[in-house]
Amino acid sequence: MAASARTGDLRVLSIKLFGNIAITKDGQSLALPPSRKTRALLGLLLLSGKPLRREHLCSILWDLPDDPRGALRWSLSKLKMLLQDGEKSAIVADRSSVAIDASVLRTDLSELRDLAEDTAGQSGEAEAIWQATSEPLLADCELPNQSEFAVWLATQRAETSSLRAALATRMASLLQDDDAQAQLWQARAAEEMQHIAADPGAAVTPTDQRTELPRQTIRFVRASDGTSLAWASVGSEDAPPLVKTANWLNHLELDWDAPIWSPLFRELSASNRLLRYDERGCGLSDWNVPSIDFESFVTDLELVVDAAGLERFPLLGISQGAAVSIEYAARHPDRVSKLILFGGYPVGWRPVASELEVREREAVMTLTETGWGRDNPVYRHMFSGTFMPGASAEELAWFDEFQRQTTSPANAVRFLEAFSNIDVRHRLAELKVPTLVVHSLHEKRIPVTTGRSLAAQIPDAEFLGLDSPNHLLLGREPAARVMLDAIRNFLKS
Repeated sequence: MAASARTGDLRVLSIKLFGNIAITKDGQSLALPPSRKTRALLGLLLLSGKPLRREHLCSILWDLPDDPRGALRWSLSKLKMLLQDGEKSAIVADRSSVAIDASVLRTDLSELRDLAEDTAGQSGEAEAIWQATSEPLLADCELPNQSEFAVWLATQRAETSSLRAALATRMASLLQDDDAQAQLWQARAAEEMQHIAADPGAAVTPTDQRTELPRQTIRFVRASDGTSLAWASVGSEDAPPLVKTANWLNHLELDWDAPIWSPLFRELSASNRLLRYDERGCGLSDWNVPSIDFESFVTDLELVVDAAGLERFPLLGISQGAAVSIEYAARHPDRVSKLILFGGYPVGWRPVASELEVREREAVMTLTETGWGRDNPVYRHMFSGTFMPGASAEELAWFDEFQRQTTSPANAVRFLEAFSNIDVRHRLAELKVPTLVVHSLHEKRIPVTTGRSLAAQIPDAEFLGLDSPNHLLLGREPAARVMLDAIRNFLKS
């Protein structure tokens, strides 16, 4: 681990949190207290990163008959001596709260976090921290009889899995010119995401203390050209299916906790078996792929629904996913029971653009290739602003980073080129499936006139306008609830 600056007279301590806790000072290992609860207290203080009230520490680590206040004082005395240099200790305590002075510490977790957020990180550093964080977090601190601490520890482990997945995804993007290394890091990201999906931290919370959240299962299927596609199923196997067609800026795991789509996905999975997948070239699907084009989008949808064993199902298509859904429904009218299109369009810009518009659009693609992966989010912010002009600064910042983690700069350009050539206008009159077209009334990216025209050209299609400026709905806005209710009513009809 990289050296850190010293603070005052207290020399910097190095603490290993993955696996069994270990502490070194000036290269010498320090003997930890044998008490598991004292080590758990150290981990709790380190990972919380803020002062914790003594009452909270007592309740989370000790049972009432055990004199928790006395036990806390004893454990703190041991930790103060352990983390002391001269008259100073990293343990900062008063009558009401306890904290650790993190400025005099360095941990393997902080290095993992730094590398996961640093696009300039070197491959050797990333490999070293990946290996160093491969063991369970706080492995020797488990307290199975203390349910509140067990919940907290499971949550922390889930968060570190997300950090490892973010690091692996970022390294796969940075090393895209090295196929072997890129594939290695992609596989690591996928494996870490599967761990999260299979055993999310929140799942261990006692049912009387939380609202049960649905769990998604992520699987993979391989296309005929060798592309690995990630797909997820969530909800009861006995529930009626609903398939969401992939669209750009998908990431099965990051989507699941997104402030944008997550509320919609979670609500829909309460009444349906919701199936989603990552488009080739982004998310957990392979990034280094031979083709990113409309035909591949359609055949990948065919492959995923076959892998899921679905015979007949409704399709939900968002943005360019609407065109993919339309084409699939036209090719397989016997398999699509209902069609829901949100923010969709039947034709990209190339078939209808003037020469001037072509030059302007191609300039945007050049900016995409040069600006997408940079630390400075100015370009991505301009891009995300057109998707969600009603988003807060915090939501835009989240989406900026989400974009960078979802695909590579080169693939971003390939996607834009593929979308520019979409044309399913000839398919609209062929559709014989009940269709609901939903569109934000005030959005600028795909004007509402496009949505109305789409509905008018599909036989007997219903149209619903939403009072929103956003191409991608935010889970918190009222329009999201209106859309959810409309989808549920449409599926029941």
